[in-house]
Amino acid sequence: MFARQVFRPAHTLQRQVRRYASEAPKSGGSNGMLYTGVALAAVSGGYFYLRRSNPLPFKDGQNVPASTGAPAKSAFTGGDQGFLSLKLEKSEIVNHNTKKLTFSLPEADMESGLSVASAVITKFKGAEMEKPVIRPYTPTSDVDQKGTVDFIIKKYPNGPMSSHLHDLEPGQRLEIKGPIPKYQWSPNKVNHVALIAGGTGITPMWQVANAIFKNPQDKTKVTLIYGNLTEEDILLKKEFEHLENTYPQRFRAFYVLDNPPESWQGGKGFVTKELLKTVLPEPKEGDNIKVFVCGPPGLYKAISGGKKSPQDQGELAGYLKDLGYSKDQVYKF
Repeated sequence: MFARQVFRPAHTLQRQVRRYASEAPKSGGSNGMLYTGVALAAVSGGYFYLRRSNPLPFKDGQNVPASTGAPAKSAFTGGDQGFLSLKLEKSEIVNHNTKKLTFSLPEADMESGLSVASAVITKFKGAEMEKPVIRPYTPTSDVDQKGTVDFIIKKYPNGPMSSHLHDLEPGQRLEIKGPIPKYQWSPNKVNHVALIAGGTGITPMWQVANAIFKNPQDKTKVTLIYGNLTEEDILLKKEFEHLENTYPQRFRAFYVLDNPPESWQGGKGFVTKELLKTVLPEPKEGDNIKVFVCGPPGLYKAISGGKKSPQDQGELAGYLKDLGYSKDQVYKF
């Protein structure tokens, strides 16, 4: 059921969202003001946030398995380990150009050994190729998932690695090496995390958000802004909807579509400076916030400016700079 649309002035909407960004989490409170306030923006081509009336019956920490106390073996250990040849266990269609691939780790009781947030390197060499193709990917499975590791892979036109991965059949193998550390998250490192993603740039964002909400000791708030071409292209939507339902005081998601259906009640077009100004925690929060950005080159250019290299974040530019955020408050995956 859609939230009742009560139309309020734009400055009221901004105050309501800012209060969510700055207040400490409350238990059992109502978010009606935030949801009805954001409904205003839908009338002017902005954003509508859907509150579900039947949240899933989970509380903080209920879905966290109890620790056995024994350290798990890690499949990926980095250093001089080299590439592991992992067997494809399962290939599932997600949408018209995306698959979920599950690979078996060398031993059933192994974990991936990845940290949050980190990636891996994949490699293959076709018969007609002079050199192997190497591409990084961020797994979407829990870092402590035993026996397997999952990836969500979008197939790109003329993309040799993504095409190869989509052609893999269960039983075939892929060479994978890791971990490749990115931003090293720790519980309650900041009060509020903002995730700005486009397309498959959602995978490291899911890794961070999933780690936060799996940990009952981590009380970080999370705001997601996620842009895509069509509604079908929204990846991991069910997983994020679960977070919306389970942690309504701490998680908000705003979806933006370039080509939305007529019935679409969310954002239309591109992620705008006005949206970011309205829903992000204020830059004056300083060390208490972190803004993560990941997506195609056009999104980086508009939002934050691009990276110079995997090791060099480059200078902050784009909307985030215009809005007063500092280089230290932003991390580009």
